[in-house]
Amino acid sequence: MSVKNFILATAGHVDHGKSALVKALTGTDPDRLPEEKARGITIDLGFAHLELYPPASCPSASRLHLAIVDVPGHEDFVKNMIAGVGSLDIALLIVAADDGWMPQTEEHTQILACMGITRAVVALTKADLLTTNGDAILADIRAKLRGTPFAEAPLVKTSAVTGQGLDELKTTLAGLLTDAPTQPDIGKPRLLVDRAFAIKGAGTVVTGVLTGGVLHREQTVVVQPGGATARIRAIQSHHQDAASIGPGTRTALNLPELTIKRKGRVEPGDSIVQRGDTITLPELGRASHTLDAWIERSARPLEGRANMARPLESGAMVRVHHGCGNFSARITLLDAAELAPGTRSLARLRAGHPVFVFIGDRFIVRDWSGQVTLAGGVVLNMDVGHDRPPAKPDPEWLRQRAESPEQVAVFVKSELARAGAARRSALLVQSRFSAAAISECLAQLTTQGAAISKGDWLSDAAWWKILRQRAVDAIDAEHRAHPEHAGLSLSDLRAKLEDVPHLAEMFDALLSDLCKEAFIQAGAAIRRITHRPTLPPRLQGAGAKLRAALSAKPFEPPSRRELTPDTLAQQALRFLVETREAVEISDEIVLPAENLDRAKNIIRQYLRAHGSATVSELRQAVGSSRRILVPLLEYLDRAGITLRQGDRRVLRSAPSGNETSPRDASLNADCGCRNASAKTSAA
Repeated sequence: MSVKNFILATAGHVDHGKSALVKALTGTDPDRLPEEKARGITIDLGFAHLELYPPASCPSASRLHLAIVDVPGHEDFVKNMIAGVGSLDIALLIVAADDGWMPQTEEHTQILACMGITRAVVALTKADLLTTNGDAILADIRAKLRGTPFAEAPLVKTSAVTGQGLDELKTTLAGLLTDAPTQPDIGKPRLLVDRAFAIKGAGTVVTGVLTGGVLHREQTVVVQPGGATARIRAIQSHHQDAASIGPGTRTALNLPELTIKRKGRVEPGDSIVQRGDTITLPELGRASHTLDAWIERSARPLEGRANMARPLESGAMVRVHHGCGNFSARITLLDAAELAPGTRSLARLRAGHPVFVFIGDRFIVRDWSGQVTLAGGVVLNMDVGHDRPPAKPDPEWLRQRAESPEQVAVFVKSELARAGAARRSALLVQSRFSAAAISECLAQLTTQGAAISKGDWLSDAAWWKILRQRAVDAIDAEHRAHPEHAGLSLSDLRAKLEDVPHLAEMFDALLSDLCKEAFIQAGAAIRRITHRPTLPPRLQGAGAKLRAALSAKPFEPPSRRELTPDTLAQQALRFLVETREAVEISDEIVLPAENLDRAKNIIRQYLRAHGSATVSELRQAVGSSRRILVPLLEYLDRAGITLRQGDRRVLRSAPSGNETSPRDASLNADCGCRNASAKTSAA
């Protein structure tokens, strides 16, 4: 028979028989501390386990394994109670027949509701003390449950002394849990540490409820929020060794590399673990000082606790209970100056030290002294930027999340809308949503056109459209301001978009998108396909003079000094070189590209016909002077067209033995002139 694992926690007023009922059900006394034995009340968390079989009507159903967490009921130990109910599947709400509904019954019920618990069984303990059938007490309990998630919870009369109702209670629990879903494996394991102790010969052991995923023996884990790493040497669940363990189980991990924090004393270099820490995987995020959340106060009064009715003021210091620990924080309300019972608000919590939470986690807010439960909340966002001030909260953005805190699509869309772009593998890693659910949502958004996929990066479609338009506007502005330029340099485009988050990672994708249509990348610049560089009006006169001077004697142009007597002429010549209308043969010689091609063809034909030639012979063939031809031949040597052998030139052969093709030679010549072009630009 397969096994389904569930976590059950008790709740209820002090001295209502929670521990006695657990012992009667399981045979295990959850009160393990000497002080608990001496005082006769539960002070800290106690643990037991219970095996249940499915009802006779479901013979093929799974066997049920309940890990039981017994919590203290005294008002002084509410923080320990909250530590025990952070990850349960079902609550066992205890009400004593001789007392009925009491203040801690109410407070515990409110805490369970704030933690999102919806499944419970009510056990009326000490039923053997009833002088009548107890209908009035049951009716009162049912009235008190009205308006809570447990209004329809089954009620069972029990007695730990006589055994009354124990079988019925087991049957009721089995009936509720047989078809109930177990805690999901979302691939994000977190062990919420409720105990840390040392065993001689083994070292440090931590226990707690494992949620969110599977842990394996020999796996490397990290202790959050401290950041210490360790390797799991052994795993147990209810004294049974295991190679791996899944969610919804009470788990013990042997982590000998860690040190237990004792009485606040920490030695330098110690890797500390204590109650309230989380054992998780290194890739699942970091701790944060700043949390944005949705908090709500119960409208239900608590008898004898008038101070619970006081408004919670913005700016107040509070204690926030999360997981098995708690931390101090300053709360800033975003919707009002104060939060009265029965109202809710967005809030920012600034913790006194880093805390490790997931988006979607629930928590409890108590007053600074830890005496009064004020509100419950759910984490909507956290800021993990330790090297910068936290971003200003965006109430509208947070309100979208608060309306549907369980829907992955809401969080994915809002995350992309806020960040603009995000790496697929890192999106909402620190959340209660699985990678599969996030990927499925991203696929739907991409299909719908709401998101755009760029390799491992995704962007919000509206954000990408704005980014692309900014790039287009920058390129067009460059064309208008400098029509002589080949385009906008990529470095200038980066500078104009430097305020865009994740630009470094998205820049190549942006260029690729632009070049799909209407734009082309040319070297270190980008331009419209239709753009043809032209001289601006102020340089057109100088350009006309240059063209005339270079064309007057095709193979005997003036020197650079003669061509550029002033700044305008220098700028015009730079334009002709950058647009390849003219080619720099040397620092002093510039030829129109058309005349250079003619000269190359003449030299090729002469060398094909004669095999080799001197400078003088080639000078006569071209009809030029030695001042021009010597730099021209050196240029052709660099371009791989000719080869100098002593005082003669021959055509250079390609590696295959064939003569370099005109196209290859032209490409080589272009490459060879880039350094010269750079010199012109620098001038």
